[in-house]
Order: sequence, then C-alpha cells, then structure tokens
Amino acid sequence: MTSTTAPVIPYGTWPSPISADIVAAGASPLTQLALGGADGGDVYWLAGRASEAGRNTLLRQRGARVDEITPAPFNLRTRVHEYGGGAYAIDGESVYFSHFLDNRLYRIEGDAAPEAFSAGGNTRYADFVVDHARDRLIAVREQHPAQGHAHPENTLAAVGFDGTETVLAQGHDFYAAPRLSADGRQLAWITWDHPRLPWQGTELWLAEVQPDGGLGTPRLVAGSASESICQPEWSPAGVLHFVSDRSGWWNLYRLHGGAVEALCPMEAEFATPHWTFGGSLYGFVSDDELICSYIVQGVSHLARLTVGAARLEALPHPYQEIRELRVGPGYVALLGGSPTIALELARIDLSNHELEVLAQSITELPALDYLSVPRSISYPTTGGRTAHAFFYPPVNGDVQAPADTLPPVIVISHGGPTSMASNTLKLATQYWTSRGIGVLDVNYGGSSGFGRQYRDALRGQWGIVDVDDCIAGARYLVEQGLADGERLIIRGGSAGGLTTLCALTFHDVFKAGASYYGVSDLKGLDLDSHKFESHYNDYLIASQPEAEALYRARSPIHHTDKLSRPMIFFQGLDDKVVPPQQSQLMVDALKAGGVPVAYVPLEGEGHGFRKAENIIRTLEAELYFYRRVLRLATPQGEAPVQIDNLPA
Repeated sequence: MTSTTAPVIPYGTWPSPISADIVAAGASPLTQLALGGADGGDVYWLAGRASEAGRNTLLRQRGARVDEITPAPFNLRTRVHEYGGGAYAIDGESVYFSHFLDNRLYRIEGDAAPEAFSAGGNTRYADFVVDHARDRLIAVREQHPAQGHAHPENTLAAVGFDGTETVLAQGHDFYAAPRLSADGRQLAWITWDHPRLPWQGTELWLAEVQPDGGLGTPRLVAGSASESICQPEWSPAGVLHFVSDRSGWWNLYRLHGGAVEALCPMEAEFATPHWTFGGSLYGFVSDDELICSYIVQGVSHLARLTVGAARLEALPHPYQEIRELRVGPGYVALLGGSPTIALELARIDLSNHELEVLAQSITELPALDYLSVPRSISYPTTGGRTAHAFFYPPVNGDVQAPADTLPPVIVISHGGPTSMASNTLKLATQYWTSRGIGVLDVNYGGSSGFGRQYRDALRGQWGIVDVDDCIAGARYLVEQGLADGERLIIRGGSAGGLTTLCALTFHDVFKAGASYYGVSDLKGLDLDSHKFESHYNDYLIASQPEAEALYRARSPIHHTDKLSRPMIFFQGLDDKVVPPQQSQLMVDALKAGGVPVAYVPLEGEGHGFRKAENIIRTLEAELYFYRRVLRLATPQGEAPVQIDNLPA
C-alpha cells in the first residue's frame, strides 16, 4: 500500500526494484512434465537456463532430492514444426531425448552418460513413445532437405536403439501424438493436411501393430476437416480416450464399444491449441477415474472425473492457470500459476489434497507492494461482440502519482494469434506496472480458452478483429478513467506484431508501439514461412489468388505512408517463423519516411528470445524508447538504443 507521505512522481518514471536483470535472471521456463522411476513416483521436467544461452536441461525429483540429469552442453529441445515440444520420454529409469545442437536421439540408462543412437543432421524427432517389446522409440520424424528451401517431409517413424529407422505411417502433411497401448498391440496417432492447422481440423487414426513391427491398415476413429482432435491417451485397461471440439468446445471422449462416447459435455476447454508436442491436461487414476484440467472464460479448473457417470468433483488448488498435468500413483503433478503465483511445478496428493511445490520459475519475488494483481475485464467491441482482457494497474508502494493524472498503458496483443493471455504472475509485466505504466493483456477474438466460436471470430479477419478488440480495450480503459488517452502504447510479438503494426498504421488510438519479430508483409510471410504455418493465412485472410488484394490491404509494409507513430522493432536474426526481413523492411521504410524508429537485431536468437543478455537488452531499450518518444522522462547516461528521426 502506498503511503500518503510517499514522494509524488509522475507515472511512467517511478523507480522500481524490478530491474531488467531481475526479470532475465528470475524467469526460468518450466515445461514438459513426465513421470518415471520404478514406482512412478519420480517427477521430471525441463528448466530453461537463460544464463546458459537458453539451454533446456532435464531435472528430476526423487524423494526430497532434485538432480540435473542432462548437464551442459546437452539442450533438450527439438524444432519439429519449428515450435518443438515433446523433446524427451521417460521409461522407468531410462531417459530418451533429442539434443538441439545435432538433432540426434540419446539414451541415458541409470547413472550412465548419454549415448546417441540416431544419425541426426537434417532429421528431427519429437513426441516419443517407448516400444519396449521392439527396443525402439516411435516418434514424429521431420526430414529436411540438405539444400534448398523445399518443405520437410513429416512421417511417423520407429527409431531402433541400434540406429535403424522404419517409417510406420506417411502420406499426410503432419503427424502428432503417437500413443502405444500398454500391451504394445495398438498405436493411435493424429494427422492433418494443408491448408489446415491442428486446431481447425485433425484426424485420429488407430492401427494394429504387426509381429514385424509394422502397422496394419489404419482406421479413422474421429476427426475431420472441421473437427479438432488432440491428446489421445490409453486408459490402464486399453480404452482409447481423446479430446474433440465437435460440440464447439474441446471436451473429453472415449472409444467405447466401437462408438465415440462423450465423458462430460460442458462449455469448457479440456485442451489448448497444438502449437507444441506433448501437452496434456488429463490423466488416469484408474479405468473409472480421470484427473483433468479445463478452462472456463480463460481460467483453469482442476477436477476428478468419474468416467461413465459424467461427474466432476472439483479439487482444491491455488491456481488460475494450469498448463499441463500428469497423474501418478496417488498424486497429480502440474504446472500452475495465478496472479500472485509465478508459474511453478506442484505435486498434489489425491488422498488429502496436500500440495508440495517442487520447482518455481521465480524463486525470489519482489515485495507485494510492487506487484500488480490484474482485474479480469470484459468489454463491448465491434460487431456486437464481447472481448476479454486482464488489466494490470500501476503499483509501487514507494511512490504516488500526481493528483488528477492518469497512467500510460501498454496494450499487449498476444501471438499465435490462436493463443491465450493468462493472468499468471510474470515479472516481465511487473517491470512495467512497478514503473507506473499500466498493462492490458488482451484475449481478442481468435484467442483460445473461450470455445471454437470465439476462436473462429478471426477466420478471414486477421488484422481486423484482433485490432478492433485491442482498440476497444484501450478506449474502455480511457472511458473508465484508468488510462491516459494521450499515452496509449501497443506491443506484440509474432502474430501480435501484425496486430500492433495494423493498429498503428490504420488507426490513431495508440501513440507508440513495439514489434517483437512481428509480421508486416502477409505475402512475404507466405513465401518465407515454415511448413507448419505456410497455409495459415488461408484461414486468417483468404485463399490465394482471392487473397491478393486483402494481403496488400492488410500488410502494413504497403501503407507505411500512413504510419506516423514512433516504433521500436526487436528481431532474432535466426528466426525461421517470421524471417528478419519482415522487420527490416519496416524499419527502412520508417527511417526513409522520417518517423521515429529504433531497431534491435539479435544474433543467435530465433522466434522468441532465450538469452539473459538479450532479455535485459530488449527490456531496457523498450523502456528507454517509451520514455523518450512519449516524453515521460529524459533518461540520463548512455542510450541503450538509437532512435532515428527523433527530434531533439
């Protein structure tokens, strides 16, 4: 709470203990849970090390002890579909993983050193399942051409521990989620083809595994061009379960007696979009009971589901976001967060609901006086729709703002665009609010977490609906007396970068903006994009050649004469998702047009920044940029970034 005797300092210039160094050092990404050990009681996870150039290392908790299983230089990461995920598998005491630097598969037996058993090179692997009976992994395989820009070939393959490889399924553009039944006799998997992405339509296949290790004739279990299937899993008794959005919501189903049966129909999301491999929001206690997480209005819930009775029993927990979970004997392990809890790994005893925190993404949080707790808001937007967002007001217990003044506000347009903003505590957000700058994190139409109809609001409307919802959110804050209408900022990364650029180019609400590896040229994106998203614009804009005029109309690069607001651009030079020229072209055009612009290109970074020094550099440059162009302050000392065309 701010003291009435605290010094009066203008919004946006507050001194804060949450430095860029603390943001970079304090956020250790936690991902990809797995369970193992002789009795299933060991919990494994990946921890990102920003101080080690963003390396992912595998940690294991056994009893009260936490061990690092993969010391440097091993980096458990894969770039299948470019976004990766599913980079390792656990089988009892054995570990299998993909090493990012050489794409080879490695095995660790007990305390032995990792041993490679695949060729690697231009072949990538992800989403592993161990086939005990045949001494092999079954995986999604992606083979890239040695030269040229042709798209890779994706298949389902078996990789023997002796290095032999066998293609099990091919012919579709994409494969995911191979899941072997406990007896090793059946394999289920998911496919989809261009121009779809997995949250638009996928197919679930099932085949018998033959004595020679090959597959019998596959049969289609569920899914279509307009039904999204994800998260197939086998129950202990060998019943295939999965998630489908055939009702308009991602709900749980099973293949029971040859028919598909809904387990608990409700207006909730039991899954999130398949951007990365290996995600899971449910697991089995027994044949008759599941532990599951589901999302309602952007907030996660945890429950025990009695199969066959469609009965959900809420389980107590402190989280509002659950990213993934795994069910072990008598417990559930999950990644969770809330407005006052940074993402953490927790273990919940299913008999007494006692919770044990195993790992934290941030081990030392600033005092509560510096932390902003968001408000969940809904507000009217274009077309009679309602949009959703989290608003973080400025908070700093050491200072107070001048009377009768309002704060600048940053409106965040998330990436994807089929993604979702959560309210989990993030130091990167508190970096701004503790300095007197509010943050509005928008779940615009097209975001996940609100059902298929809300997701499909962006069909053909990218650059329109998302922009309208960000603008409506900013105006709502101004109308409510929560933001200074003359100091509104918009920032976004990747697809959110296009939203940012369109909002600044075609509208006059925002006074400045920041693009992190953002899209500026839709046609250029089609020409340069990787395979996974190479047809995404067919859904988001329109199919070619009908899209030609729309591409030009919505691509900011063709309308730089309309963009007069100051901008800063951040771009990884190794980005294969949104290539660097997307930012460079905009920077060059704004320089030539006399618009204040700054550019921070980063060597060795791809789509998203992993290195601590670059996280620090970008935050400090962005803050300096806003303070200069919005005249919040005139920072002293060496400028962290050059701003071209900025009047003295």
